[in-house]
Amino acid sequence: MPLKIEDLKPTPGSRQKSKRLGRGSGSGLGKTSGKGHKGEKARGRGKISKVFEGGQTNIIRRSPKYGFSNATFKKTYSIVNVETLEKYFGENEEITPELLLEKKIIKKLNDGVKILGKGEITKPLVVKANIFSKSAKEKIEAVGGKIEVIE
Repeated sequence: MPLKIEDLKPTPGSRQKSKRLGRGSGSGLGKTSGKGHKGEKARGRGKISKVFEGGQTNIIRRSPKYGFSNATFKKTYSIVNVETLEKYFGENEEITPELLLEKKIIKKLNDGVKILGKGEITKPLVVKANIFSKSAKEKIEAVGGKIEVIE
């Protein structure tokens, strides 16, 4: 049997009637025409902007547009206190950043080692570090120790 143009029909379920909006409450899509009550989407504004955050100032307007921050150039130092040096090292021992790493007193060198003055020290030590606090300098030198600043 040959196929004739008048015999062609769409597949069942492939064609649907378009929704007829605003044709009375009996239609199921009357009054608000399927848009709900109030709100931006009900008022014919169309698409809401991607940056719209429900009335809260959006992130684009909250974030700074100009200026400069030195944060990227900040140096971070591994910190060691005087009391730690007292605990782990003997008299007249030379302390270097590499030795502190080896003994696992610091996890990594970062931009260098800074010696702080927390605690007490009783034995003279030769300490090599990048930076010393004022109190650490005084405490190490008071017991006859030496300080060497590494660049």
